[in-house]
Amino acid sequence: MDLTKSLSQAIAAHQRGDLDEAAGRYRAILRKHRRHFDALHLLGTLHHQRGQHEQAVELIVEAIRINDGFAPAHFNHANALRALGRLEEALAGYDRGLEARPDDAEALNNRGVILAELRRPGPALDSFERAIRLRPDYADALNNRGNALKDLLRPEEALACYDAALRIRPGYLQALTNRANVLKELKRFDLALASFDRALAADPTSVEALANRGVMLMELGRHGDAAASFAAAIAIEPDHPYARGNLLHCRMSVCDWRDFDAQVAEISAAVGRGRPADTPFSFLAVSDSPSDQLLCAEACVRDRSPANPMPPVAAAPGDRERIHLAYLSADFRDHAVAFLTAGLFEHHDRRRFEVTALSFSPEAQTEMGRRLGRAFDRFIDIRRMSDGDVGDSMRTLGVDIAVDLMGHTSGARTGILARRAAPIQVGYLGYPGSIGADYIDYVIGDRFVVPSGAEAGFVEKIVYLPDTFQANDDKRAVAARTPSRTEAGLPDAGFVFCAFSNAYKITPAMFDLWVRLLAGVEGSVLWLVATAEAAAANLRRECAACGVDPRRLVFAGRLPYPDHLARYRLADLFLDTLPFNGGTTASDALWAGLPVLTCSGAAFAARMAGSLLHAVGLPELIAPSLPAYERIALALAREPGALAMVKAKLAANRKSSALFDTARFCRHLESAYVAMWARHRRGERPESFEVSRLE
Repeated sequence: MDLTKSLSQAIAAHQRGDLDEAAGRYRAILRKHRRHFDALHLLGTLHHQRGQHEQAVELIVEAIRINDGFAPAHFNHANALRALGRLEEALAGYDRGLEARPDDAEALNNRGVILAELRRPGPALDSFERAIRLRPDYADALNNRGNALKDLLRPEEALACYDAALRIRPGYLQALTNRANVLKELKRFDLALASFDRALAADPTSVEALANRGVMLMELGRHGDAAASFAAAIAIEPDHPYARGNLLHCRMSVCDWRDFDAQVAEISAAVGRGRPADTPFSFLAVSDSPSDQLLCAEACVRDRSPANPMPPVAAAPGDRERIHLAYLSADFRDHAVAFLTAGLFEHHDRRRFEVTALSFSPEAQTEMGRRLGRAFDRFIDIRRMSDGDVGDSMRTLGVDIAVDLMGHTSGARTGILARRAAPIQVGYLGYPGSIGADYIDYVIGDRFVVPSGAEAGFVEKIVYLPDTFQANDDKRAVAARTPSRTEAGLPDAGFVFCAFSNAYKITPAMFDLWVRLLAGVEGSVLWLVATAEAAAANLRRECAACGVDPRRLVFAGRLPYPDHLARYRLADLFLDTLPFNGGTTASDALWAGLPVLTCSGAAFAARMAGSLLHAVGLPELIAPSLPAYERIALALAREPGALAMVKAKLAANRKSSALFDTARFCRHLESAYVAMWARHRRGERPESFEVSRLE
């Protein structure tokens, strides 16, 4: 049989999907003609189709050595490299093929996809646009162009691309899902939900649509509906990223604790295997393991914001008089982080520091928003700037130290720091733990939240402040008028246990303990923050199941911040949560004069309130275990004299302790910045260090 006929038969088998026969025929040709270009190239392509990407690369490389000018061979080589995760090499393969065939729209689209995977949305956009100019009806390229525009924070243009793709292909699932996601970002929630529903009508088994729909519903506070979406996604794909963690977080947000221990165990096991089973922030509420929390954070960083460095930052002039700080946050508004840090920003020594806010907050036309606007040397709105553009701007401004106030909290823009936009990058306050990224140099802590031996739970180096890690604002206004107990919905008499933490921080074990306290203190009530009606109903049901009248649970409504602080005066003892302690909530209670009882665990998030209590001079309110916590709470509730002594001590310490000395805290933090900068100027790598206490 002649060679041409043998090759034709092999190709025919390949085209009809008989890969075994095709592979055998290609190999037969190669046994006789070892350097046969077509057989090498097509056998390599066949291996790629079978998922045998290493063999595919070897064969196609050998073919390219024979005929370097055949564009499809370069494209197929690139496809196999991409499947192996060798993205830079795959990009080079597409570029080489496009030299021979520059008008190949499919290759340009695939090249753009690789650039997008490399977190280069600008060049990806250019590649997609070149493909669309060649094929204006190319729905895949239009959808991908929309994704690039979305990554570049150009959502309206992205929406137009998805709509154009859907006009060409009305049931295009990916475009429908992407359209819904961008509508969600534009806060057009009804339209987003309709788009998700269209996607699910096109394919009810679309896990991506189910999971993204769940995320949107969760952000809207519709936790029951969100949980149903996540449960449906898990039924189809049990290991879908973050779905199990999101499902549990939704249930915890309404205090639905069905199968709680089993869910926590399952998520923790997946995290231990390096899977992105939960978002790092929600995992803090179910895990007290610093090592597991680190694994969870690292998995999220790998998935969502891996290092994507720009060229090294040029050294700042040695004669610069001021260190340039840039604080990055989505919370420069009426938010817990702002309530803690406003005074810090105002106290920075402008002779030694230039201070910039890089804000991706919604516009805040409130007194706090205006106060923050005045607190910085410059306040820059970066909501419509891409991560790359923000990085370029930081370099132009000459930022020396970038301080991320977000970590893994809602609205974070970790991709900015992934580009190494500043010589020194610091994680602080918003996320109580390791961000899990090697491009974050330092995390701000203290010797209590990060005790000896706990450094292994951090990628970053630890800066140990002398009193507490947490900034506090000594200008926080507390309303002069205290409401009556009747106005607050409290009984006229009886001990008031207060637990104003978010519902997702309440675990079954914690709530059982609180109900035992109610049972053990006659006439007492448990005062909780108002939350979803489903959460209140579930808590009342749990209370009744424990044999305690559910009417002894009182739910507080939302109030302006000064009035909220004032009503703390009606309570007798604040009950903290474990494993996720209160941060701002505990600080608020102490500032208002209400003692806080905490139980400290192993992780940073489980030790926050203990740090505050040390700094305010009340270490006796830090329990080493939940049984000890319960004993202390009962003793204080049953012995009015003991509680009065604690309250008097707090009142005496409130204005004189380190916890609420904003100026002193600022000087300590500035000392940390100076030490970081000095190490950098000497060419030394970041190392953990302790800040000396100022007298």
